[in-house]
Amino acid sequence: MAFFDQLKSKTKEMNSQLKTKTSQLKSKEFANGSMAMCALIAAADGSIDAAERQKTAALIMSNDVLAVFPPEELRTKFDFYCDKLSKDFDFGKVEAIGTIARLKGKQDQGRAVIQIGIIIGGADGNFDDDEKKAVKEACFAVGIAPSEFDL
Repeated sequence: MAFFDQLKSKTKEMNSQLKTKTSQLKSKEFANGSMAMCALIAAADGSIDAAERQKTAALIMSNDVLAVFPPEELRTKFDFYCDKLSKDFDFGKVEAIGTIARLKGKQDQGRAVIQIGIIIGGADGNFDDDEKKAVKEACFAVGIAPSEFDL
């Protein structure tokens, strides 16, 4: 239970940090990178079932940081990346990571996308190894050391 409490506390802290930076994060690249990250987390085990996709979409819509974007745009982008990952996981992953990598020169936005991935991954109380691996790959894509996030 201590691990779950620690994860919950860390997630709450990250969400709070992101809220303070919301105005700095309002860009199309950040929205796209966030949806690519969310799709990677949903597909971290190699597939996305309908329930997982729906649950992740609900988490996206309830995230205060992402509330600055039109919900339909977020949904369309999330579905786009989920469809790519579902059709061909490896190529979908390359495209999603490539989208996240566009934030490499924008450290605040890259860091925020990583934090969103951790928040989404830990929302069910179990930030599993597949989800951690997806977040690590995103860290490398934006040039941030995974150790900064205890990964």
